[in-house]
Amino acid sequence: MLVKPAWVFFIDRTVQNRVGHAAYGTYQALFNLGVIFQIILDFGLINYNSRTISQQPDRIKDIFPSMLSARIILIFFYTTLTCAFGFLLGYRGWQIYMLAGVLLIQSLNTMLQFIRSNVSGLHHFKTDGLLSISDRFLMILVCGFLLLYPATGAYFRIEWFVLAQVACYAVAVVIAFFVLRRIAHIRLRFTFHLPTIYKIIRESFPYALLVFLMSVYTRSDATLIERLCGAEGKEQAGIYAEGYRLLDVANMFGLMFATMLLPLFGRMLAERQAVQPIVKLAVNILLPVSLMIAVAAAWFGLPIMHLLYKNSGVYDAHVFAWYMASFPAFCIMYVYSTLLTANGSLKLLNRIALVGVVINLGLNFYMIPHWQAKGAAVTSVITQYTVAIGYIIFAGKTIRLPRNVKWIAAHISYIALIICTAWAVQLLPLNWFKQLGLFGLTCLLLMFIFRFVSVTAIRQLANRKVRS
Repeated sequence: MLVKPAWVFFIDRTVQNRVGHAAYGTYQALFNLGVIFQIILDFGLINYNSRTISQQPDRIKDIFPSMLSARIILIFFYTTLTCAFGFLLGYRGWQIYMLAGVLLIQSLNTMLQFIRSNVSGLHHFKTDGLLSISDRFLMILVCGFLLLYPATGAYFRIEWFVLAQVACYAVAVVIAFFVLRRIAHIRLRFTFHLPTIYKIIRESFPYALLVFLMSVYTRSDATLIERLCGAEGKEQAGIYAEGYRLLDVANMFGLMFATMLLPLFGRMLAERQAVQPIVKLAVNILLPVSLMIAVAAAWFGLPIMHLLYKNSGVYDAHVFAWYMASFPAFCIMYVYSTLLTANGSLKLLNRIALVGVVINLGLNFYMIPHWQAKGAAVTSVITQYTVAIGYIIFAGKTIRLPRNVKWIAAHISYIALIICTAWAVQLLPLNWFKQLGLFGLTCLLLMFIFRFVSVTAIRQLANRKVRS
C-alpha cells in the first residue's frame, strides 16, 4: 500500500507528464495490447498452480519443473503472435520495438507471478507480500534516479521507462526464485516432457480462457481508443491513462484480498468449511472503501486531476470519475469470482466473462468514435457492474450462500449517506482538500457505525490464515 502508490504517483505519473500524452498514450495502448494476449503467456497456469499447490502442497517439487518448462514455451508463442497482431494493426518501426519491450516486461512479470503463486499456495503470505513489491521498489529506485538526475531527467524518453522495467523485473524474478528455493527446496530444472506439459496446459485451459476474456473487457479500452479516435487517438489514450492509472492504484486494494482469498477459499472448500463468514468480511471491507473512493472521484475529480497532471481539464476529470465509478464493481468481482475460481466453476465464469466481452466491445465500437475516452469509461462502468452482478447471483446459487436482506440494505443505506455527505461537505467554507478529508473521516466513521469493519472479524481472518 506504500510502494504501489509511490510508483504510480511519483514515477508513472511523472513519466507521462515528462514525455507527454502522445508518447505515453502509445506506450499504454501497446501495454494493454500485450495484456489482452496474456491468454497465451499465462494460459491460466498461475490460478491453476495456486489452487493445486494450496490443496496439495507436497506436489510442488513434481509440478514446478513442468510448469516452468510450459511457461518458457508459452513465452515464445506469446511474443511471436502479439508482435504479428501488432503489425496487422498498423504498428511499424519504433512502435514495434516498443511493443517487443512491453512483451518482455509482460513475460517477466508473469514469470514473477508464477513463482509467487507457489509461495502463496504454500500459505507464506507475508513472503509473497514482500515479493509482490520487489519489482516496483527496484523500479522506483532506478526510474527515480533517471528522472531526478539532471543529466538524464531533462532528456527522459519513454524507451528508458520500458528498459528500466525490463531490468528490474529480471532482478525480481531471480530474487523470487531463490526465495522459493529456500522455502520449498526446489531446483532449477526443465522438464520438456510433452505429455506432461500438454496435460498441464489442457487442465489449465479454462483458466486461460477466463484470463483472456477478462483481459478483453478490462484492457482493450486503450488500444481501441488509440486506433478508433483518428488523429486524436494518441492524445485520447493519454487521457485514458490518467484516469485508469488511479483506478489501477485503487484496484491494488482488492487484488491483495483476491491473492489471499484464492488459496484460502480453495482449502476451505476442499475441507467443506463454510465460506460465508469470509465472503461477508471481505465484502464488508472492500465495498464501503471502494464506494467512498468512487463518490470522492465524482465530487472532487477536477481538483484531484489538477493536482496530479499539468494541463488537465474538466473532460479529464469526467473520464477519471467514470472510471472510478467502476471500482466497487471490481471489488465485488475480486471476492465472488475468486470464490467461483476456487470452487472450480470455470465454465460458469467463462460464460459470465463472455457476456462482459460482448457488452464491452459492442458498446466501445459505438461509444469511442462518438465520445472518445469518456465513451470508453462509461462502457467500462456498464460492463463491470453487469459482470459483477452475474458473479454475485451465480456464486450464491453454486456455493449456496445464504441471502441476507438486512446486510444488503445496510450497504444501500451507506451509499445514500456518503453521497449526501459529499454534497454537504462541499457547502462548507473550506478548501477542497479539507472537504475531502472531512468526507473521508465521515465515511470511515459510518463504516464502524454500520459494523462493516471490526477488529475482532479481522483477527478471525488472520487466525484462519495462520491455521490454514
